[in-house]
Amino acid sequence: MRFLGVTETCDLAALYLRLVEEGHEVKVSIDWPESRGTLANMVERTADWRAELDWLRAAPDAGIVLFEAVSEGFGALQDALRRDGHLVVGGSAFGDRLENDRAFSQALLADLGLPIAGMREFADAGEADAFLAARPGRYVLKFCGHGFDSFDNYVGRLADGGDVRAMLRARVSGRVGKTARFVLMDHVEGIETGVGAFFDGTRFLRPACLDWEHKHFFAGDMGELTGEMGTVATFERSGRLFERTLARIEPLLREAGHVGWVNLNAIVNERGVWPLEFTCRFGYPGFAILEPLQRIGWAELLHGLATGALDGLPARPGFSVGIVLTVPPFPYTRRQLPEPVGLPVLLPDPLDEDDRDNIHLAEVGMEGGRLVTSGNYGWTMVVTGTGGTIAEAQRAAYARAERITLPNLRYRLDIGDRLIAGDYAKLGTLGLLGD
Repeated sequence: MRFLGVTETCDLAALYLRLVEEGHEVKVSIDWPESRGTLANMVERTADWRAELDWLRAAPDAGIVLFEAVSEGFGALQDALRRDGHLVVGGSAFGDRLENDRAFSQALLADLGLPIAGMREFADAGEADAFLAARPGRYVLKFCGHGFDSFDNYVGRLADGGDVRAMLRARVSGRVGKTARFVLMDHVEGIETGVGAFFDGTRFLRPACLDWEHKHFFAGDMGELTGEMGTVATFERSGRLFERTLARIEPLLREAGHVGWVNLNAIVNERGVWPLEFTCRFGYPGFAILEPLQRIGWAELLHGLATGALDGLPARPGFSVGIVLTVPPFPYTRRQLPEPVGLPVLLPDPLDEDDRDNIHLAEVGMEGGRLVTSGNYGWTMVVTGTGGTIAEAQRAAYARAERITLPNLRYRLDIGDRLIAGDYAKLGTLGLLGD
Protein backbone atom coordinates (compact mmCIF):
# COMPACT_ATOMS: atom_id res chain seq x y z
CA MET A 1 0.00 0.00 0.00
CA ARG A 2 0.96 3.65 -0.35
CA PHE A 3 0.69 6.20 2.46
CA LEU A 4 1.05 9.97 2.30
CA GLY A 5 1.61 11.76 5.61
CA VAL A 6 0.52 15.40 5.84
CA THR A 7 1.99 17.00 8.92
CA GLU A 8 3.36 20.16 10.46
CA THR A 9 5.76 18.56 12.97
CA CYS A 10 5.86 14.82 12.11
CA ASP A 11 4.51 13.59 15.45
CA LEU A 12 3.65 10.22 13.88
CA ALA A 13 7.26 9.41 13.02
CA ALA A 14 7.09 5.99 14.68
CA LEU A 15 3.98 5.10 12.68
CA TYR A 16 5.63 6.02 9.37
CA LEU A 17 8.68 3.94 10.31
CA ARG A 18 6.45 0.95 11.12
CA LEU A 19 4.80 1.22 7.71
CA VAL A 20 8.20 1.30 5.99
CA GLU A 21 9.31 -1.74 8.02
CA GLU A 22 6.17 -3.58 6.87
CA GLY A 23 7.22 -2.98 3.26
CA HIS A 24 4.80 -0.21 2.30
CA GLU A 25 5.58 2.92 0.27
CA VAL A 26 5.53 6.05 2.42
CA LYS A 27 6.01 9.74 1.65
CA VAL A 28 5.80 12.50 4.26
CA SER A 29 5.24 16.24 3.82
CA ILE A 30 6.49 18.27 6.84
CA ASP A 31 5.42 21.91 6.92
CA TRP A 32 7.35 23.52 9.78
CA PRO A 33 11.00 24.29 8.89
CA GLU A 34 12.14 23.42 12.43
CA SER A 35 10.73 19.92 12.04
CA ARG A 36 12.08 18.99 8.64
CA GLY A 37 15.09 17.21 10.11
CA THR A 38 12.78 14.62 11.65
CA LEU A 39 13.05 11.28 9.81
CA ALA A 40 15.79 12.71 7.60
CA ASN A 41 17.34 9.88 5.57
CA MET A 42 14.79 7.49 7.08
CA VAL A 43 11.51 8.12 5.20
CA GLU A 44 10.99 9.65 1.76
CA ARG A 45 9.95 13.31 1.73
CA THR A 46 7.77 15.39 -0.53
CA ALA A 47 7.69 19.17 -0.62
CA ASP A 48 4.14 19.31 -2.02
CA TRP A 49 1.74 16.64 -0.79
CA ARG A 50 -0.96 17.70 -3.27
CA ALA A 51 1.37 16.78 -6.12
CA GLU A 52 1.44 13.21 -4.74
CA LEU A 53 -2.31 12.55 -4.99
CA ASP A 54 -1.92 11.00 -8.45
CA TRP A 55 0.81 8.76 -6.99
CA LEU A 56 -1.74 7.59 -4.41
CA ARG A 57 -4.45 7.04 -7.02
CA ALA A 58 -2.04 4.85 -9.01
CA ALA A 59 -1.43 2.53 -6.08
CA PRO A 60 -2.10 -1.08 -7.12
CA ASP A 61 -3.93 -1.87 -3.87
CA ALA A 62 -4.67 1.25 -1.85
CA GLY A 63 -3.41 4.78 -1.33
CA ILE A 64 -4.20 6.53 1.96
CA VAL A 65 -3.69 10.16 3.01
CA LEU A 66 -2.88 10.44 6.70
CA PHE A 67 -3.42 13.82 8.41
CA GLU A 68 -1.94 14.41 11.85
CA ALA A 69 -3.10 17.78 13.14
CA VAL A 70 -6.25 19.85 13.69
CA SER A 71 -4.70 22.94 12.10
CA GLU A 72 -6.89 25.63 10.59
CA GLY A 73 -8.86 24.15 7.72
CA PHE A 74 -7.33 20.65 7.88
CA GLY A 75 -10.63 18.99 8.82
CA ALA A 76 -12.57 20.66 6.01
CA LEU A 77 -9.77 19.75 3.61
CA GLN A 78 -10.03 16.10 4.62
CA ASP A 79 -13.79 16.16 4.07
CA ALA A 80 -13.23 17.57 0.58
CA LEU A 81 -10.63 14.93 -0.28
CA ARG A 82 -13.03 12.18 0.77
CA ARG A 83 -15.73 13.66 -1.46
CA ASP A 84 -13.21 13.49 -4.29
CA GLY A 85 -12.78 9.77 -3.71
CA HIS A 86 -9.55 9.68 -1.67
CA LEU A 87 -9.07 7.41 1.32
CA VAL A 88 -8.27 9.77 4.19
CA VAL A 89 -7.60 9.03 7.87
CA GLY A 90 -7.18 11.76 10.45
CA GLY A 91 -10.30 13.72 11.31
CA SER A 92 -13.00 16.01 9.95
CA ALA A 93 -14.23 19.59 10.18
CA PHE A 94 -16.63 18.50 12.91
CA GLY A 95 -13.79 16.85 14.81
CA ASP A 96 -11.73 20.03 14.57
CA ARG A 97 -14.58 22.02 16.08
CA LEU A 98 -15.08 19.52 18.90
CA GLU A 99 -11.43 19.86 19.85
CA ASN A 100 -10.83 23.57 19.27
CA ASP A 101 -14.13 25.19 20.23
CA ARG A 102 -14.36 24.29 23.91
CA ALA A 103 -17.62 26.14 24.55
CA PHE A 104 -19.28 24.35 21.61
CA SER A 105 -18.16 20.88 22.73
CA GLN A 106 -19.22 21.44 26.34
CA ALA A 107 -22.67 22.62 25.26
CA LEU A 108 -23.00 19.59 22.97
CA LEU A 109 -22.05 17.20 25.78
CA ALA A 110 -24.55 18.86 28.12
CA ASP A 111 -27.27 18.35 25.50
CA LEU A 112 -26.33 14.67 25.41
CA GLY A 113 -26.94 14.40 29.15
CA LEU A 114 -23.42 14.51 30.59
CA PRO A 115 -22.72 16.63 33.69
CA ILE A 116 -20.72 19.71 32.79
CA ALA A 117 -18.48 21.81 35.01
CA GLY A 118 -19.22 25.50 34.97
CA MET A 119 -17.37 27.24 32.14
CA ARG A 120 -17.19 30.77 30.76
CA GLU A 121 -15.59 31.85 27.50
CA PHE A 122 -13.69 35.13 27.16
CA ALA A 123 -11.83 37.06 24.50
CA ASP A 124 -10.50 39.78 26.78
CA ALA A 125 -8.20 39.41 29.78
CA GLY A 126 -9.73 42.40 31.55
CA GLU A 127 -13.21 40.92 31.48
CA ALA A 128 -11.89 37.60 32.81
CA ASP A 129 -9.97 39.35 35.58
CA ALA A 130 -13.10 41.24 36.63
CA PHE A 131 -15.03 37.95 36.66
CA LEU A 132 -12.43 36.32 38.91
CA ALA A 133 -12.41 39.30 41.24
CA ALA A 134 -16.18 39.09 41.61
CA ARG A 135 -16.31 35.28 41.84
CA PRO A 136 -13.12 34.00 43.48
CA GLY A 137 -12.58 30.26 43.24
CA ARG A 138 -10.39 27.54 41.83
CA TYR A 139 -10.43 27.50 38.02
CA VAL A 140 -8.71 25.90 35.04
CA LEU A 141 -7.49 28.24 32.28
CA LYS A 142 -7.58 26.77 28.76
CA PHE A 143 -7.05 28.44 25.39
CA CYS A 144 -9.16 27.79 22.29
CA GLY A 145 -8.13 27.34 18.70
CA HIS A 146 -4.68 27.16 17.12
CA GLY A 147 -1.34 28.69 17.98
CA PHE A 148 -1.17 27.85 21.67
CA ASP A 149 1.21 25.58 23.55
CA SER A 150 0.25 23.16 26.32
CA PHE A 151 2.05 25.30 28.89
CA ASP A 152 -0.21 28.25 28.06
CA ASN A 153 -2.98 26.37 29.89
CA TYR A 154 -2.99 26.31 33.66
CA VAL A 155 -4.71 24.36 36.44
CA GLY A 156 -5.38 26.74 39.31
CA ARG A 157 -4.45 25.74 42.85
CA LEU A 158 -5.54 28.69 45.01
CA ALA A 159 -9.08 28.87 46.38
CA ASP A 160 -9.32 32.59 45.64
CA GLY A 161 -8.16 32.24 42.01
CA GLY A 162 -5.19 34.55 42.52
CA ASP A 163 -2.78 32.32 40.65
CA VAL A 164 -5.14 32.10 37.66
CA ARG A 165 -5.42 35.89 37.59
CA ALA A 166 -1.63 36.10 37.52
CA MET A 167 -1.42 33.61 34.67
CA LEU A 168 -4.04 35.57 32.74
CA ARG A 169 -1.92 38.69 32.97
CA ALA A 170 1.18 36.77 31.91
CA ARG A 171 -0.35 34.73 29.10
CA VAL A 172 -3.18 36.78 27.64
CA SER A 173 -2.08 40.37 28.20
CA GLY A 174 1.53 39.47 27.50
CA ARG A 175 2.82 36.88 25.08
CA VAL A 176 -0.42 35.44 23.68
CA GLY A 177 -2.25 38.71 22.96
CA LYS A 178 -5.39 40.39 24.21
CA THR A 179 -7.69 38.96 21.54
CA ALA A 180 -7.07 35.30 22.40
CA ARG A 181 -10.15 33.18 23.06
CA PHE A 182 -9.99 31.17 26.26
CA VAL A 183 -12.20 29.57 28.88
CA LEU A 184 -12.28 29.48 32.65
CA MET A 185 -13.64 26.14 33.87
CA ASP A 186 -14.58 25.33 37.45
CA HIS A 187 -12.03 22.93 38.91
CA VAL A 188 -13.42 19.45 39.59
CA GLU A 189 -11.66 17.03 41.94
CA GLY A 190 -11.36 13.40 40.92
CA ILE A 191 -9.43 10.92 38.79
CA GLU A 192 -8.57 12.20 35.33
CA THR A 193 -9.46 9.44 32.86
CA GLY A 194 -9.65 9.31 29.09
CA VAL A 195 -11.76 7.06 26.90
CA GLY A 196 -10.90 6.76 23.21
CA ALA A 197 -11.62 4.72 20.10
CA PHE A 198 -11.10 4.72 16.34
CA PHE A 199 -14.05 5.88 14.21
CA ASP A 200 -14.35 4.54 10.66
CA GLY A 201 -16.82 7.05 9.25
CA THR A 202 -19.79 4.98 10.38
CA ARG A 203 -19.08 3.54 13.81
CA PHE A 204 -16.53 3.24 16.58
CA LEU A 205 -14.27 0.20 16.49
CA ARG A 206 -14.63 -1.59 19.79
CA PRO A 207 -13.17 -2.14 22.27
CA ALA A 208 -12.44 1.42 23.31
CA CYS A 209 -9.37 2.18 25.37
CA LEU A 210 -9.04 3.77 28.79
CA ASP A 211 -6.05 6.01 29.44
CA TRP A 212 -4.54 8.00 32.26
CA GLU A 213 -2.28 10.81 31.10
CA HIS A 214 0.49 12.48 33.10
CA LYS A 215 0.73 16.01 31.71
CA HIS A 216 2.89 17.97 34.12
CA PHE A 217 6.62 18.18 33.41
CA PHE A 218 7.84 16.86 36.76
CA ALA A 219 6.97 13.92 38.98
CA GLY A 220 4.21 14.60 41.47
CA ASP A 221 2.34 16.74 38.90
CA MET A 222 4.65 19.70 39.37
CA GLY A 223 5.80 22.21 36.75
CA GLU A 224 4.41 23.25 33.40
CA LEU A 225 1.64 21.44 31.59
CA THR A 226 3.11 19.58 28.63
CA GLY A 227 1.57 17.74 25.71
CA GLU A 228 2.18 14.62 27.77
CA MET A 229 4.97 13.00 29.80
CA GLY A 230 3.55 9.50 29.91
CA THR A 231 0.37 7.46 29.98
CA VAL A 232 -1.13 4.22 31.22
CA ALA A 233 -3.54 2.62 28.75
CA THR A 234 -5.65 -0.51 28.40
CA PHE A 235 -8.44 -1.90 26.24
CA GLU A 236 -9.76 -3.96 29.16
CA ARG A 237 -12.98 -3.15 31.05
CA SER A 238 -13.64 -0.06 28.94
CA GLY A 239 -17.20 -0.70 27.74
CA ARG A 240 -19.11 0.82 30.63
CA LEU A 241 -17.35 4.18 30.55
CA PHE A 242 -17.43 4.21 26.73
CA GLU A 243 -21.21 3.78 26.66
CA ARG A 244 -21.66 6.64 29.13
CA THR A 245 -19.49 9.03 27.10
CA LEU A 246 -18.14 8.56 23.57
CA ALA A 247 -20.91 6.26 22.38
CA ARG A 248 -23.35 9.16 22.68
CA ILE A 249 -21.65 11.17 19.92
CA GLU A 250 -21.48 8.27 17.44
CA PRO A 251 -24.46 9.55 15.36
CA LEU A 252 -22.90 13.02 15.10
CA LEU A 253 -19.54 11.64 13.97
CA ARG A 254 -21.32 9.43 11.42
CA GLU A 255 -23.17 12.43 10.02
CA ALA A 256 -19.86 14.32 9.77
CA GLY A 257 -18.00 11.44 8.08
CA HIS A 258 -15.22 11.54 10.65
CA VAL A 259 -12.46 8.96 10.11
CA GLY A 260 -9.76 8.68 12.76
CA TRP A 261 -9.18 8.72 16.48
CA VAL A 262 -11.54 10.32 19.02
CA ASN A 263 -10.74 10.67 22.72
CA LEU A 264 -12.69 12.32 25.51
CA ASN A 265 -10.79 13.29 28.64
CA ALA A 266 -12.83 13.51 31.83
CA ILE A 267 -12.73 13.80 35.59
CA VAL A 268 -14.36 10.89 37.39
CA ASN A 269 -15.66 11.15 40.96
CA GLU A 270 -18.54 10.01 43.17
CA ARG A 271 -20.86 12.53 41.50
CA GLY A 272 -20.31 11.28 37.96
CA VAL A 273 -18.17 11.60 34.81
CA TRP A 274 -17.27 15.22 34.02
CA PRO A 275 -15.99 15.64 30.44
CA LEU A 276 -13.14 18.08 29.91
CA GLU A 277 -12.00 18.07 26.29
CA PHE A 278 -11.83 16.11 23.05
CA THR A 279 -8.88 14.96 20.98
CA CYS A 280 -10.13 14.29 17.44
CA ARG A 281 -6.89 13.24 15.74
CA PHE A 282 -4.01 10.89 16.39
CA GLY A 283 -2.81 11.95 19.82
CA TYR A 284 0.91 11.90 20.50
CA PRO A 285 2.15 9.85 22.29
CA GLY A 286 -1.12 7.99 22.71
CA PHE A 287 -0.95 6.23 19.33
CA ALA A 288 2.47 4.80 20.22
CA ILE A 289 1.43 3.70 23.70
CA LEU A 290 -1.54 1.77 22.32
CA GLU A 291 0.43 0.11 19.53
CA PRO A 292 1.77 -2.82 21.64
CA LEU A 293 -1.81 -3.66 22.62
CA GLN A 294 -3.12 -3.74 19.02
CA ARG A 295 -3.12 -7.17 17.39
CA ILE A 296 -2.97 -5.80 13.84
CA GLY A 297 -0.38 -3.66 12.08
CA TRP A 298 -0.87 -0.02 11.20
CA ALA A 299 -1.42 -0.65 7.49
CA GLU A 300 -4.30 -3.04 8.11
CA LEU A 301 -5.79 -0.74 10.74
CA LEU A 302 -5.53 2.42 8.62
CA HIS A 303 -6.96 0.67 5.57
CA GLY A 304 -9.79 -0.73 7.66
CA LEU A 305 -10.59 2.71 9.02
CA ALA A 306 -10.56 4.34 5.60
CA THR A 307 -12.75 1.67 3.95
CA GLY A 308 -14.93 0.53 6.84
CA ALA A 309 -13.64 -3.02 6.41
CA LEU A 310 -13.04 -3.81 10.10
CA ASP A 311 -15.74 -5.16 12.41
CA GLY A 312 -13.75 -4.22 15.49
CA LEU A 313 -10.24 -3.65 16.82
CA PRO A 314 -8.34 -6.84 17.67
CA ALA A 315 -6.71 -5.97 21.01
CA ARG A 316 -4.48 -7.69 23.53
CA PRO A 317 -5.34 -7.91 27.23
CA GLY A 318 -3.33 -6.11 29.86
CA PHE A 319 -1.81 -2.66 30.18
CA SER A 320 0.71 -0.52 28.35
CA VAL A 321 2.76 2.10 30.18
CA GLY A 322 4.40 4.74 28.01
CA ILE A 323 7.17 7.13 29.01
CA VAL A 324 8.04 10.19 26.93
CA LEU A 325 11.83 10.69 26.73
CA THR A 326 12.65 14.36 26.21
CA VAL A 327 15.61 16.70 25.77
CA PRO A 328 15.79 20.52 25.90
CA PRO A 329 14.06 22.77 24.92
CA PHE A 330 11.06 20.66 25.95
CA PRO A 331 8.50 21.63 27.24
CA TYR A 332 9.17 24.77 25.16
CA THR A 333 10.09 24.86 21.47
CA ARG A 334 13.14 25.71 19.42
CA ARG A 335 11.23 28.73 18.15
CA GLN A 336 11.53 30.07 21.70
CA LEU A 337 14.81 28.52 22.88
CA PRO A 338 17.48 27.75 20.26
CA GLU A 339 18.68 24.42 21.68
CA PRO A 340 20.87 22.41 19.30
CA VAL A 341 19.78 19.37 17.30
CA GLY A 342 22.00 16.56 16.05
CA LEU A 343 22.82 15.05 19.45
CA PRO A 344 23.55 11.31 19.37
CA VAL A 345 20.75 8.90 20.32
CA LEU A 346 22.07 5.56 21.59
CA LEU A 347 19.64 2.65 21.66
CA PRO A 348 20.18 -0.71 23.37
CA ASP A 349 22.57 -2.89 21.40
CA PRO A 350 21.48 -5.39 20.34
CA LEU A 351 17.76 -4.60 20.01
CA ASP A 352 15.61 -7.68 20.53
CA GLU A 353 12.11 -8.05 19.07
CA ASP A 354 10.47 -6.82 22.27
CA ASP A 355 12.64 -3.68 22.22
CA ARG A 356 11.74 -3.00 18.59
CA ASP A 357 8.03 -3.29 19.43
CA ASN A 358 8.30 -0.93 22.39
CA ILE A 359 10.70 1.82 21.26
CA HIS A 360 8.79 4.44 19.28
CA LEU A 361 11.10 6.99 17.68
CA ALA A 362 9.83 10.54 17.37
CA GLU A 363 11.99 13.64 16.76
CA VAL A 364 15.04 11.88 15.35
CA GLY A 365 16.83 11.63 12.02
CA MET A 366 19.86 9.93 10.51
CA GLU A 367 23.05 11.93 10.05
CA GLY A 368 26.27 10.33 8.87
CA GLY A 369 24.81 6.91 9.57
CA ARG A 370 23.99 7.80 13.18
CA LEU A 371 20.65 8.36 14.90
CA VAL A 372 20.47 11.97 16.16
CA THR A 373 17.97 14.35 17.73
CA SER A 374 15.87 16.62 15.52
CA GLY A 375 12.64 18.58 15.46
CA ASN A 376 11.01 21.51 17.19
CA TYR A 377 10.11 20.25 20.66
CA GLY A 378 12.60 17.76 22.07
CA TRP A 379 10.13 14.83 22.08
CA THR A 380 12.81 12.31 21.21
CA MET A 381 10.93 9.04 21.63
CA VAL A 382 8.38 7.06 23.59
CA VAL A 383 9.29 3.87 25.41
CA THR A 384 6.57 1.40 26.38
CA GLY A 385 6.23 -1.69 28.51
CA THR A 386 3.32 -4.09 28.74
CA GLY A 387 2.04 -6.47 31.37
CA GLY A 388 -0.97 -8.09 32.93
CA THR A 389 -1.00 -5.43 35.65
CA ILE A 390 -0.09 -1.76 35.69
CA ALA A 391 2.87 -2.50 37.94
CA GLU A 392 4.25 -5.16 35.56
CA ALA A 393 3.93 -2.82 32.58
CA GLN A 394 5.53 0.01 34.53
CA ARG A 395 8.56 -2.11 35.47
CA ALA A 396 9.03 -3.19 31.86
CA ALA A 397 8.84 0.39 30.57
CA TYR A 398 11.35 1.81 33.04
CA ALA A 399 13.75 -1.08 32.56
CA ARG A 400 13.78 -0.28 28.84
CA ALA A 401 14.12 3.48 29.34
CA GLU A 402 17.19 2.97 31.52
CA ARG A 403 19.00 1.36 28.57
CA ILE A 404 18.69 4.44 26.33
CA THR A 405 21.36 7.15 26.36
CA LEU A 406 21.36 10.68 24.96
CA PRO A 407 22.67 14.00 26.28
CA ASN A 408 20.43 15.85 28.75
CA LEU A 409 17.77 13.13 28.76
CA ARG A 410 14.78 13.81 31.06
CA TYR A 411 11.63 11.81 31.85
CA ARG A 412 9.22 11.36 34.74
CA LEU A 413 9.82 8.50 37.15
CA ASP A 414 6.26 8.15 38.49
CA ILE A 415 4.13 7.20 35.49
CA GLY A 416 1.37 4.97 36.86
CA ASP A 417 2.17 5.37 40.57
CA ARG A 418 -1.18 6.88 41.58
CA LEU A 419 -3.13 4.25 39.69
CA ILE A 420 -1.15 1.50 41.39
CA ALA A 421 -1.59 3.16 44.78
CA GLY A 422 -5.38 3.12 44.57
CA ASP A 423 -6.87 5.23 41.78
CA TYR A 424 -7.50 2.27 39.46
CA ALA A 425 -9.18 0.29 42.24
CA LYS A 426 -11.31 3.34 43.09
CA LEU A 427 -12.62 3.48 39.53
CA GLY A 428 -13.83 -0.09 40.07
CA THR A 429 -15.62 0.81 43.28
CA LEU A 430 -17.32 3.67 41.43
CA GLY A 431 -18.76 1.10 39.03
CA LEU A 432 -17.01 2.48 35.93
CA LEU A 433 -14.87 -0.53 34.97
CA GLY A 434 -16.37 -3.45 33.11
CA ASP A 435 -18.34 -4.77 30.11
